[in-house]
Amino acid sequence: MCKDRRDFLRLSAGLAGTALLSNAVFGAEEMVAAETQREPPSAIRKLQRMTADVVPITIEERRARIEKARRLMREHKIDAIYIEPGASMFYYTGMRWGTSERMFAVVIPARGELAWVCPKFEEERARELITMGKDIRTWEEDESPYQRVAEIFRDRGVRGRVGMEERVRFFLYDGIRKAAPGLQFVSATPITAGGRMFKSPAEIALMQKANDITIAAYRATIESAREGMTQDEFAGNCAAAFRALGAPGGVFCSFGKYTAFPHGSSTPQKLKEGDVVLMDGGCGVEGYQSDITRTFVFGKPTQRQRDIWNLERKSQDAGLAAAKVGAPCEAVDAAARKVITDAGFGPGYKVPGLPHRTGHGIGLEGHEWTNFVRGNKTLIQPGMCFSDEPTIVIYGEFGIRLEDCLYITEAGPKFFTPQSPSIEEPFG
Repeated sequence: MCKDRRDFLRLSAGLAGTALLSNAVFGAEEMVAAETQREPPSAIRKLQRMTADVVPITIEERRARIEKARRLMREHKIDAIYIEPGASMFYYTGMRWGTSERMFAVVIPARGELAWVCPKFEEERARELITMGKDIRTWEEDESPYQRVAEIFRDRGVRGRVGMEERVRFFLYDGIRKAAPGLQFVSATPITAGGRMFKSPAEIALMQKANDITIAAYRATIESAREGMTQDEFAGNCAAAFRALGAPGGVFCSFGKYTAFPHGSSTPQKLKEGDVVLMDGGCGVEGYQSDITRTFVFGKPTQRQRDIWNLERKSQDAGLAAAKVGAPCEAVDAAARKVITDAGFGPGYKVPGLPHRTGHGIGLEGHEWTNFVRGNKTLIQPGMCFSDEPTIVIYGEFGIRLEDCLYITEAGPKFFTPQSPSIEEPFG
């Protein structure tokens, strides 16, 4: 499998969170094959890399993150946290490592040096990549990695509670608790979310770059739209645009009545005059994600399409206005949803109307803590980043979603990207 294809599929899974980026995944194999046989459209061939000025997160910032994690551990009476490869490991240590049935992990104690657990035959590779911590506990194929973790806990004086990062697989947790039966195992989310939810200026800059690249890729992709093109060709053009701009990225798209499916339909579609077109996706820059949706009409919109699009934009505006420092996250969902229900849709999550939350957290993962959703009393604070994406779903007709991501400043919310101004001009 070529690297570009791996990046595309990995990004697709990351952007969708628990949902599937439908045709970006279903059609990926055919899309990759087709891309190798055709030259990108001229709008994409003109693109140039936008990543020359990217500044990665420094090791000093990662050390500060670990110190904050230790402070949060002490506040929550957690003696250590256990993390396997993924966004949280990268956040704290800069380490990228794939997951398999073999344990590779890092333990961050509340006190003392962090420690790694690594298969013995991978030790030299791990030492090449590890930049934080020198304590690497290895295990041979006929030995228990769980005992290595228990030894770390013992050596660091861990006697109470251990936080397990939310993505730790059950067989690893089960093996560790059996190897360290005297310890209590709890969720590490107060620690990981307590750090990752609040972005630093360096993180905001990387997310800004990801959003800028996404808008440039979308512009070129829309310019390449033509009558009769398939979803796979449309998505393939977008993936080619992201590559040309220097960031791995992808998009799912829907045409016509299938735009009412919030995350797309598996039904093959071809673009025709008058179709509503919905595209949703993004890219990653140094791991930091964008997530943008644009909806427009291929050709001249009807009055019905224009009216619903304008209602959707009004709802997105209401969500932004409600995202005030100190307001509960649920207030954003309530404000955006009220615009749609006041127009006669819904109520609540019923369709025709808005069937999902108004937005989600975003950072190293396309979907992360916390959400704009009913019942979420979490207070909005500076440094948080969210999507603002109410959707109007009308099955059998079409759907409209506008999505831009925002970050919270001391003065209030600020979009990374200019909002779409009209159904005729998605970018103005």
